[in-house]
Amino acid sequence: MIENEKPQNDAPDDQPGAQEPADGDGETVEPINETINEPTHEPTAEERLAEINDQLLRSLAELENTRRRAARDRSEALKFGAMGFARDMLGVVDNLQRALKAMQDLGDDIPDATRNVLDGVAATERDLLAALARHKVTPLSPLGEKFDPNLHEALFEAPGTGQDSGTIIEIVETGYMMEERLLRPAKVGIAKD
Repeated sequence: MIENEKPQNDAPDDQPGAQEPADGDGETVEPINETINEPTHEPTAEERLAEINDQLLRSLAELENTRRRAARDRSEALKFGAMGFARDMLGVVDNLQRALKAMQDLGDDIPDATRNVLDGVAATERDLLAALARHKVTPLSPLGEKFDPNLHEALFEAPGTGQDSGTIIEIVETGYMMEERLLRPAKVGIAKD
């Protein structure tokens, strides 16, 4: 080999990764690729203070929102926490009303002992309805009103009733509200042209 010639290399001399001979012993050394760290912008004290202030304000706003949400949830839980229980008691009211209706259908020809049982059932019904009313459970009495699918469930339509179409003509099962929420829709019959 001629002394002035460079050994041939696949990579061009000016590109990174080109191998250079080391001390003429035939070994090659890989160049180190160093990344140049560009100077980063160090935030000023005012910028850091503004960022911390922004974080603080956001945290305070989130805390206030959480407090309001918890207060609203607590209020609704106090207001409507007994909804499931009240809904279950509606079946008891229905059964008491059915018993009273069945006894009334017998007329006045019932023994005194049976009449006493009937009076006890009527008193139980009154007490249960009063207890429900204390907890703002109120019955829906839509007889003669227009049908509202948000409050009523139509079971049948009756033609030739002389009422306007969509007017409630019969209540099959009483509906109930608790405050402004529907516990159970009233099951009704409505007039049809």
